[in-house]
Amino acid sequence: MAVQVVLVHGIRTSSTMWRAQVARLRDRGTPVAAVDLPGHGTRRGEVFSLDEAFATIDGAVRDAARLGPVLLVGHSMGGLLGIEYVGGEDRPPVAGFVAASCTSLPRGIGLSAYSFFTRRFDSLPDRGLGLTNRMLDRTLPPETRPDFGAGGYAFDAQDTALSALAELDVVAALRRIDVPLWFVNGQWDQLRMNERVFLTVAPHAELIVVPRTTHLVTAMRPRVFNALLEVALTTIEAST
Repeated sequence: MAVQVVLVHGIRTSSTMWRAQVARLRDRGTPVAAVDLPGHGTRRGEVFSLDEAFATIDGAVRDAARLGPVLLVGHSMGGLLGIEYVGGEDRPPVAGFVAASCTSLPRGIGLSAYSFFTRRFDSLPDRGLGLTNRMLDRTLPPETRPDFGAGGYAFDAQDTALSALAELDVVAALRRIDVPLWFVNGQWDQLRMNERVFLTVAPHAELIVVPRTTHLVTAMRPRVFNALLEVALTTIEAST
């Protein structure tokens, strides 16, 4: 049975951020599903909640698991949600997990600082869209630049989503994860601050740091990230 891949996006963006990965996986012949979380992408206008976010991930995972072992991949908020989901007391049918750009505990100074800056952006006349676009124009390659915002930006969901993340107990969840686990961070990612804590709690995990890359590792270095997915897929294929 072929390994199935489920992709979960980060805060404010949508499933379109994964276009480079979806294209590569389909070329490889690997079935893939990229979800939109509540309040994001095709579901903007919905209210974000943890219950609905987990239901979205669980639905995609269980649909995929009927066809083969599942590799779950999450970026940023999607990675934190994935940790909580994979490490839940009721173990889901996940055979491996790639957690990208999410080795920061969603509470305390880190969360407060992130919330502060998003509110400052949100107070601008265009809600910070012009500044965001200029930053992305300078940091993302042409092949992925259109993808990151193609599904729109979930400005209205971000405060609710950030507050909800503070309810997660990712340390307890990490201790329960016993499937192959990869942490993927950009060298210049501001959310690497608790990287060592994550590795201490989950000592079987592998850490890959991508040089000269920011938080947006999936879009900034798509070929590198796709190669890392190949490692995860090969690992699961060999074990099954």
